[in-house]
Amino acid sequence: MGKAAVAKAFGDINAALAVLNAEAEGCGSEAFSAADPLAGLADGCLDILAGARVAEAGLAGLKARAAVKYADTAQAIAPLDAPVQALEMAVAAEIGSLLALSDRAASSFLAASHALTTSLPKTLAALHNGTISWQHARVMVDETATLNPAGAAALEAHFLDPDTPKPAAAATIGEMPAYRFKAKARTWRERHHAESIEQRHAKGVTDRRVEYRPDQDGMAWLSAYLPADQALAGWNRLTADARELQGPKETRTLTQLRADLYGNLLLAGTTTGGATAAGTAAGPSSSIRPQVLVTVPVFSLLGLTDEPAMLDGFGPIPPSMARRLVADGAGSFYRVLVDPRDGAPLEIGRTNYRVSQAMRNWLSLRDGKCPFPGCSNNSLDNEADHILAWHQGGTTGISNLGQPCPKHHKLRHIGGWKPTPATATDPPGWISPTGRHYKSEHQDWEPPHWPEQLRFAAGDPTRGDVDLVRIGLSLGEDGIERFLHARAN
Repeated sequence: MGKAAVAKAFGDINAALAVLNAEAEGCGSEAFSAADPLAGLADGCLDILAGARVAEAGLAGLKARAAVKYADTAQAIAPLDAPVQALEMAVAAEIGSLLALSDRAASSFLAASHALTTSLPKTLAALHNGTISWQHARVMVDETATLNPAGAAALEAHFLDPDTPKPAAAATIGEMPAYRFKAKARTWRERHHAESIEQRHAKGVTDRRVEYRPDQDGMAWLSAYLPADQALAGWNRLTADARELQGPKETRTLTQLRADLYGNLLLAGTTTGGATAAGTAAGPSSSIRPQVLVTVPVFSLLGLTDEPAMLDGFGPIPPSMARRLVADGAGSFYRVLVDPRDGAPLEIGRTNYRVSQAMRNWLSLRDGKCPFPGCSNNSLDNEADHILAWHQGGTTGISNLGQPCPKHHKLRHIGGWKPTPATATDPPGWISPTGRHYKSEHQDWEPPHWPEQLRFAAGDPTRGDVDLVRIGLSLGEDGIERFLHARAN
């Protein structure tokens, strides 16, 4: 059939699009609902959006496959003495011209398509099936780019293999925005990379720099590439000081306040004042210390392994950075220790040893962020909220609490969105005003890496039969307390 089959298939697609466009305009042959045409049309448009999402993903997979097949075919029919670089440039130019892409964008698209079709079969299948988007596929390509084939296959399988254990209520990667999937994939990659995060971080530190880029309308960009703890601490300081400036008489947004304080810090050496749009200065009345959770596997804290720690709002960091944050007593960082047997939260701060008794702390550890789909607002910036309201008989227990950010807390009360029940380990999902159910993300807890000497002493701890008391070690309590007290005194 060849060209005729292709032309007919796209003719059918265009005909289907015409039907769908008419339905979206409410001009179909019959109403979505005879009883309530307007509500039916609204619900029907959501069905169209859901179907379009699947169709777009399938077409993206088709484009990737067709681009790679064209490149392979062009190479096969090219003269044997044709320079490889010239052939690659010609292929990218052809595809770029056809898709209205720049040479650089076309080359990037070809590289991603090649990775999908040759090295990431599960990702390509999910794209064809419409369960992930092209943006999700690009994240997978980017996060596996520096992994060896076994590492890339393991990362892909972790997120796309249906046999990978997941909480029953957990959102799949296709149910969250691509940038949220990127955070999860980056976390997994850092934990399982064949090269130590300490070695990779040391290389990254040598690339630290400040960049300046002019922009339009008399504006410019000034950015810095820094170690994660420094960058996040600086961001949180700007945010805390900017929030203290907010009030009934302050007309600047939080974003504008951060920018003013940042400029003042660079030029005057302090964030105690910020230039307003009118050129006057304003400043916080007192200093606010931002709060950040640092989640540290106990063996990493004790220097027995090189497993990454987790910095709330950033992701995996080298254990040496986490140990420094703990040992230096940085007041803006709250240490979270995790159990060496299963990765569950063990202790937060210096006084609340059993976090299950401190509900706000437990919420922060359970949810990690605002549980609304796609939101990335960090846990310590959110508000504890009863899922079933107190006046309706709701209890103040962990299974009846969520921690939405201020924006989504407000959306619940004025927008008709309702949280679903939670558990001690699962954050609440959400039900929209149309009755659709959206899942929340879950924390990606993993059992920490065990030092080799303890593996020999206790057997394989992954079997689940390890008893820290039985083997004569109390690393979760006595050892940690000795470590902390040595640095507190």
